[in-house]
Amino acid sequence: MARGSSEKARWMALYVLCVGMLMIVLDVTVVNVALPSIQEDLGFSSASLAWVVNAYLIAFGGLLLLAGRLGDLVGRRRMFLAGVVLFSAASLVCGLSATSWMLVAARFLQGVGGAMTSAVILGMIVTMFPEPREQARAIGVYAFVASAGGSVGLLAGGVIAQSLSWHWIFFVNLPIGLATVVAARRLLAEDAGIGLAAGADVPGALLITASLMLGVYTIVGPAAEHGWGAASTLLLGTGSLLLLALFLVREARAASPLVPLRIFRSRPVSAANTIQILSVAGMFAMFFLGALYLRRVLHYDALQIGLAFLPVTIAMGTFSIRYSERILTALGARNTLLPGLMLIMGGLVVFALAPVHANYLTRVMPSMLLLGVGAGMSFPALMNVAMTGATQADAGLASGLVNTTAQIGGALGLAVLATLSSSRSNHLLHAGHARPEALTSGYHLAFWVAAALVACALAVVAAALPRAARGAAHEQALDGTSAEPASA
Repeated sequence: MARGSSEKARWMALYVLCVGMLMIVLDVTVVNVALPSIQEDLGFSSASLAWVVNAYLIAFGGLLLLAGRLGDLVGRRRMFLAGVVLFSAASLVCGLSATSWMLVAARFLQGVGGAMTSAVILGMIVTMFPEPREQARAIGVYAFVASAGGSVGLLAGGVIAQSLSWHWIFFVNLPIGLATVVAARRLLAEDAGIGLAAGADVPGALLITASLMLGVYTIVGPAAEHGWGAASTLLLGTGSLLLLALFLVREARAASPLVPLRIFRSRPVSAANTIQILSVAGMFAMFFLGALYLRRVLHYDALQIGLAFLPVTIAMGTFSIRYSERILTALGARNTLLPGLMLIMGGLVVFALAPVHANYLTRVMPSMLLLGVGAGMSFPALMNVAMTGATQADAGLASGLVNTTAQIGGALGLAVLATLSSSRSNHLLHAGHARPEALTSGYHLAFWVAAALVACALAVVAAALPRAARGAAHEQALDGTSAEPASA
């Protein structure tokens, strides 16, 4: 095959992977917009409605790490295709659901399919694009889709919910899923994986899956409903940590571990996942609570909310796709992450200062632009760092790990910040304050805490990627070697 044809095929394969990822990311925010219609149609109570989202998050967050490692073992292409098929089939069941329990069960299956699909994508990208500059550019495209898809989902959800019905937010996945499977079978190279000959470490798989699912359930269930000090929260949280500890003991002793602990010896991988948890916690809460501020305080409808978030998408896309590779190559990961995270923090601070009757152009849109530019700079660099210490055999695991920390960070951040916001607003309402002022004050508190979380991420960048190590990391970005290679 000619070089030009091979080059074109690789980039077409990247776009196929990104379409699969976009389908997964869109689904989260599209569903959020349609929740009121779903509640009215299927008779959900206010408490049970949250399980339309929680059932998906528990399966998705709980299985990402396992799915990423299984992709290494049995083949990432096979895992990706199976995930898209399952996600699409579950979407059909979601759209046809006539009862609340049927929708919740189908959403859980969607989460399983979403985990299988998204866990291996980043690992496939780094193996398809081994040349550092091409890899940085490809990861920039992926980062844009993975991070900006949420705001696109708000717009798409508003259009579909207002012009059709909530059923169609699930039905639209079917043609997208079918096209993705057909294109992926043609464009994605077959990979056999490293094989299951030495054993699949079933005990390790059960322990980590149970730990992550229980942890996500604790965050989105008892912690969000009853508070972090409630007995049920503490009991389940302790159980999740105990299962995690048992998993680490198992992996240290297993002859063929599901998750080789050597991956955590890489300083860039450990640092990147820590930064991911902190920064995503702030950004995810901004999308959710920012949408509530626009709806409940500024009285935007679903379509207006989607349009309000468009500057984030445009700015993120511009920097992720057009400039991230150049900036990362010129400055290195540390000097790209520092200003990028500072812009995100600045955007959250601007949002925290928005008044009750804010003008969109002067008080809201500047925050959106800062967040979009900051994310467009930061997330591609962060994903590059997260994959630097992974060997070829561990690429799927590293990919699943970075997706897992993003989900845990998002769920944890949203649970904490939503609880703080709600508590602050309720306190002011009971004290006699007007509803708009009380709600705005609660959102402000959440945005200030989100900015503080991003400030902590900045501290990790400064400490874990110091100037002395930047040169090595930068050399690695130029020649494709790892500054701290993982050893067996």
